[in-house]
Amino acid sequence: MKVDKAASFAINSSATASSARDVSDRDKTKTASDTFGYAIAKKAFDVVISVMLLPVFLTGCFLLAVANPFLNRGPMFYVQKRMGRDCKPFMAIKFRTMTCVAEVTRGADDPLEVNRITPLGGFLRKSRLDEIPQILNVLRGEMSLIGPRPDCYEHAETYIETVPGYRERHAALPGISGLAQTEVGYVQGIDATRLKVAADLDYISRQSFRLDTWILWRTLKIVAGRGGA
Repeated sequence: MKVDKAASFAINSSATASSARDVSDRDKTKTASDTFGYAIAKKAFDVVISVMLLPVFLTGCFLLAVANPFLNRGPMFYVQKRMGRDCKPFMAIKFRTMTCVAEVTRGADDPLEVNRITPLGGFLRKSRLDEIPQILNVLRGEMSLIGPRPDCYEHAETYIETVPGYRERHAALPGISGLAQTEVGYVQGIDATRLKVAADLDYISRQSFRLDTWILWRTLKIVAGRGGA
């Protein structure tokens, strides 16, 4: 976790709960034209950029089909049940970056199993190329390019019970990248998730096409510096 950037979102539980109420109140004050116009622009943005990324996705599939048998043996894709908009489940698609196991036992408050990340998987995670297949989720309407990052469904169920404001962050479509990813960084565990939720609620309360394009620019800048997790 990037402590320096996370500091700006280091708020206590009661403040996070207040932010969640603010999100709800702000939604009630938005005009129909504001909401409709932004929704149309965001959808068009998602579809156009995702279609433009399809050649990158297909090229990645070809290269991994060649490299995986030597550097990352097993299936090309990793499909995981995650919590989406309105807390509904969906299956998120990624390029697989870890060794295969019969059963994943990592809990909501457990650290990332870094010992399972393969050398090729490490490169994919650092460059964030492992997220490229999620453009398929975007085209299916399950995700957006920009929004709160979706968590493993089982972990999310725990966070709903333990992290104030966590349920409210699902008022928006989950994103491939988001404000929490660019300004807080990768987080693990319940305590760090509170910081992520604060950033996500801040994003939802200020959602706009301008903010989305700024987050996209920040994401590209981080990817160029291989600042992934």
